[in-house]
Amino acid sequence: MKRRNVFSSLAQIVWMIALAIYFLFFRPAALPAGEYTLGDLYKIALERSEKIKTAQENLTIAQITKSKAFSVLIPKLTAYGNLTQYTESKYTEGMKLAPGLNLPGSLIQPDQTANWGIRLDQSFSLSARELLALKMAGENIRMSERDLNALREAYLFNVAVAYYDVLRAKKYLDITEANLKRLLSYRNAAEKRFKVGEVTKTVLLRADGELSGARSDRLKASNGLDLATALLARLVGIDKGFTLREEAPVEKDIPVLPALQGTAFSERSDLKSMEIAKTIAEEQVRFVRGTYWPNLAIAGVYNRSDQHPLLSSFNRESAYGLVSINFPFFEGGLRMAEVREARAKERQVGYLYDDLKKSIGIEVEAAYLDLLTQRGILKFLNDQLLFAKDNYRAVERQFEFGLASSIDVIDANTLLLSAERQVSEANYNYQLFQLRLQKAMGIFLQEIMALKSPGLR
Repeated sequence: MKRRNVFSSLAQIVWMIALAIYFLFFRPAALPAGEYTLGDLYKIALERSEKIKTAQENLTIAQITKSKAFSVLIPKLTAYGNLTQYTESKYTEGMKLAPGLNLPGSLIQPDQTANWGIRLDQSFSLSARELLALKMAGENIRMSERDLNALREAYLFNVAVAYYDVLRAKKYLDITEANLKRLLSYRNAAEKRFKVGEVTKTVLLRADGELSGARSDRLKASNGLDLATALLARLVGIDKGFTLREEAPVEKDIPVLPALQGTAFSERSDLKSMEIAKTIAEEQVRFVRGTYWPNLAIAGVYNRSDQHPLLSSFNRESAYGLVSINFPFFEGGLRMAEVREARAKERQVGYLYDDLKKSIGIEVEAAYLDLLTQRGILKFLNDQLLFAKDNYRAVERQFEFGLASSIDVIDANTLLLSAERQVSEANYNYQLFQLRLQKAMGIFLQEIMALKSPGLR
């Protein structure tokens, strides 16, 4: 019995040690908390966005196109071979030299022939159009990279807009809940005064009506938050059951407008892409004009043949080189039309570039003025909110002591509710306008990369 107890104790000790080792080394990873900052949402969006993956494939296609353009500069090596089996061999009629002496005819169709060899070919235009095509393919890769960055900026800015929409909806819900709480307190105070005969029935009914309206506003705010959350989850690619961690905004000095526009002209990815498009259009004109030059083809061939029956004069093996030049003098005006078309496209890209540059200048100016306006508005609205809070507290106490009417309380609460909403709206708009100015300047993606998050590299 004693020995059994000893074995039982040892088994328990071993079991506890094994359990401790399991939880120490093999415990499952903790589930994500489902709380995200704006930087976390940027990272997840870049990893999961189908639009960005599609644009990345465009970059891959551009890189493959350059490989195809480079392959034209490499000689083509071709191996060939064939075997022909005839139904019978055929000869010409023989010649009779003397009685009993005939000269056989010549072979005109053997029983079987075989031929194989290796051929090395290289053709190019004397205008070096192939090198120009390779250069344009490289420029196209650079343009695809700029387009990808522009798409990333636009997509991540939409993520930021959705992020602030959720915060705005959450703040609006908090405001409506606070308003509901204030009106409930006011309704209770009105009921007490009504019971003691200090106010009429209409005051209590007015309080009930305002309370019902507050409950309706809260319901709309709750549904609005659910919708904003669903839109953000769909845009980023996360589950709906998440929370957002709001970070304190960083105040930065705003440079003067010409400096902002100068930065935009040098940093905007779409403008850089259009600059590359201009270069490609200019090179395309040269590429098309190269069709006026002759084409030179060089070939080296090694050939080996066999046949049965075999003639004594049959050449089994040969090697030779070939140089040919092709110079089309007239093609019905096709080349002239292609050159005119290329020049028209070049002018078209130039017009688009000038228009885009002007639009960027206006976009930066609008974002700059909106940011300055919002910053000034936010200061005044914060002052208004402070006054509205003090006013409501004073009127609420006066109503409790019978020194203020119900209309005074409702007006004070309406002023406070409006001030809270406007401050919340202005606060998030100010933060969003800061990002909008960065996007207009073309440094929005750079600022995101500066977060040094591994997923954003």
